[in-house]
Amino acid sequence: MGNKPTIAVSHLGCEKNRIDTEHMLGLLVQAGYQVDTNEELADYVIVNTCSFIEAARTESVRTLVELAEADKKIVITGCMAQHFQEDLLEELPEAVALVGTGDYNKIVEVIQKVETGERVKQVSAEPTYIADETTPRYRTTSEGVAYLRIAEGCDYRCAFCIIPHLRGNQRSRPIESIVAEAEQLASEGIQELILISQITTNYGLDIYGKPKLAELLRALGKVEIPWIRMHYAYPTGLTPSVIKAIQETPNVLPYLDLPLQHSHPEILRAMNRPWQGRVNDTIIERIKTALPDAVLRTTFIVGFPGETDEQFAHLQQFVKHHEFDLVGVFTFSPEAGTPAYDLPNQLPQAVMDDRRNSLMAAQQPISLKKNKDEVGKVVEVLIEQQHPSTGELIGRSARFAPEVDGLVYAQGDAPLGSIVDVQITDADTYDLYGSVVPQS
Repeated sequence: MGNKPTIAVSHLGCEKNRIDTEHMLGLLVQAGYQVDTNEELADYVIVNTCSFIEAARTESVRTLVELAEADKKIVITGCMAQHFQEDLLEELPEAVALVGTGDYNKIVEVIQKVETGERVKQVSAEPTYIADETTPRYRTTSEGVAYLRIAEGCDYRCAFCIIPHLRGNQRSRPIESIVAEAEQLASEGIQELILISQITTNYGLDIYGKPKLAELLRALGKVEIPWIRMHYAYPTGLTPSVIKAIQETPNVLPYLDLPLQHSHPEILRAMNRPWQGRVNDTIIERIKTALPDAVLRTTFIVGFPGETDEQFAHLQQFVKHHEFDLVGVFTFSPEAGTPAYDLPNQLPQAVMDDRRNSLMAAQQPISLKKNKDEVGKVVEVLIEQQHPSTGELIGRSARFAPEVDGLVYAQGDAPLGSIVDVQITDADTYDLYGSVVPQS
């Protein structure tokens, strides 16, 4: 074992990418490789890249170039490897291998071939692989949290999105497989399980012939994990049976991440999401009525080609009217290979930036008001870190998902990875502040 090369992994991009990284680490460790976080000491560095939008690609390229300049042997994996296969191998002679999004399970074979001096390109044209509960995994999240992929790929073809091209069509895991992995994670002390896929509300459509999210949530309700959070719930898929499952399954948090992207029917039609424009208002009101405690998070794209001042004003009004708890705003990024790339009337970046800032400014007082409503309450908080110099605890309440939402800063003592009661004493636009309630 001592003579096997040491491998470091540099993870970029979303939590879907993170799970691929964790499986690669698990497979390498199982095969007896030394895995090190220090890229300087490693013989090989695997860079799991993101290619979703221009900014993500820029970060990926910067990481690759820095490693190349340090004379590292680089294995490029992930979305960028799938997206720009030949270009990457041509432009980065230091890249010893290229591994696509549907091939990360072959990482050990790839490294073995590279060790014999071969330059490897392992990229399936149409990704079909999805890991299951038997695939080794080495978690990289804080100790109380794990992501659980319930499906991979996407059958929708939104005009701005490159994901189906990079990740393939939807493929769901059977309910039994997901529950088995959740049980495994529960036995490791996980407090929060975050369900992810490209469209969580379409879960099971490909293998069962109809969406089975409600059944999945009820099955996961029997697993002893205090918090189960869903990401990427399309509003049209929040059917009465799914809403009922959320209501009736105590450990499923009423946290709904609705990637709406826009409010104006014409922009939604241009985005190839016309189904959404018809139902936005009614569905959001229906969700609020059925789940009065629900936390609604959403994301919007401003500056889609041809977006007029009136259409942007419609979006701004929509945000003010619905008072979402949490909002993320992105400027449109033209992706080669998507229909939106060639659309006329592309807007200048300065206009898009202004619109993003304006929409965020409209949301900030709403977020502040929602956070201020928490002051005086005692809320459950998952403690994830401790400030090294002040000793202050940092965690999240059920209202906040990791990475994308706010934090709770708490005075007092509590073990990392535990859920404790915190009395909220103050709030700002993004974060909450309070004190741990002593156990009697």
